[in-house]
Amino acid sequence: MIADGRAPLVIGGDCSLILGAGLALPGGTGLVHIDGHTDFRHPGNSDQCASVAGEDLAAAVGEHWPAVADIDGLGPYFSPAQTVHIGCRDDDEHLDEVRRSLGLALPARESIEIGMPDAAQAARAVTGNASYWLHLDVDVLDPLFMPAVDSPDPGGLNPNQLVELLTELAPTAIGAQVTVFDPDLDPDGRYAALVVDILATGLADLGRQVHP
Repeated sequence: MIADGRAPLVIGGDCSLILGAGLALPGGTGLVHIDGHTDFRHPGNSDQCASVAGEDLAAAVGEHWPAVADIDGLGPYFSPAQTVHIGCRDDDEHLDEVRRSLGLALPARESIEIGMPDAAQAARAVTGNASYWLHLDVDVLDPLFMPAVDSPDPGGLNPNQLVELLTELAPTAIGAQVTVFDPDLDPDGRYAALVVDILATGLADLGRQVHP
């Protein structure tokens, strides 16, 4: 699909999707990881590794067991120096390690303080202004607006801020994935409708400047 000049949008269950994306993407693709958590648990910092959904970013940049982070000898799937994390909370237990390991880490509070255009500009600078894969876990939203997720934490973005961030990042993304929305926690569909509105607006120009 990418070779045909199209930007894929992958919608799935949890953040482990990023491993499949990394395996499929061309070498040298950057990563912008927008998520309410760093997802940086790995065997080097925890003896509780049991779910790639909470370990996906670590695995994507090579910090995991080879069976997860180096499938077919293709790891790391994204270069740590060209990887950006945006959106975790200030009390995320792995934030300090992520700051040391990746090109940029912006917790939700910092991205709000500097503004979404500046956060996006900083992210693009780290990826080398080259095409990058865009990961979105909807729990980056504050649970006041999006409670239909498995691990809601206060202090996240509001819908307008997320739309603004995506609008800035989507045109130069090679593609995107969206994950963690839990329909079982949305019996009347109101939060699904919000996710659709955010994606329809924020990703309207996905890949437009990569694939004119």
